[in-house]
Amino acid sequence: MAKVLVSSCLLGCKVRYDGNNLEVNTSEFDEFIESNDIISFCPEVAGGLPIPRIPAEICGGTGNDVLDGSAKILGKDGSDVTKAFLNGAELTLKMCLDNDVEYAILTESSPSCGSSSIYNGKFEGVKVSGKGVTCTLLENHGIKVTSQHQLARLKI
Repeated sequence: MAKVLVSSCLLGCKVRYDGNNLEVNTSEFDEFIESNDIISFCPEVAGGLPIPRIPAEICGGTGNDVLDGSAKILGKDGSDVTKAFLNGAELTLKMCLDNDVEYAILTESSPSCGSSSIYNGKFEGVKVSGKGVTCTLLENHGIKVTSQHQLARLKI
């Protein structure tokens, strides 16, 4: 049984920016959850963001650019929430390292958790290739990350 970090919203917790969850209703996901040791975690809430909160997107790059300081995460209202997202990413990494987590299933397209796509930073509903800040930080430390849509990629 592998230890796997899973975005809390995928497990039914109402922690998303809009106060809802993004529960996955597939037998593949259910079987995966039942056959592994799951740790539920939300980087954004851990980083200090409220529920609900203003939608946020990475502006000027990807998660890697946020980590190196060349891009920011802004709320739709123009507020700079970069610090909270970075704090959440660091706390997620700490949770993984403290619990010997080698795998993570994170919510696709999130500025924190996106593993192959994020929104374009213009609040147009347009997705682009890229990773969120938490996904990037975890991968930089050897944790294998995928989304709820690509479970087979983990190969546990």
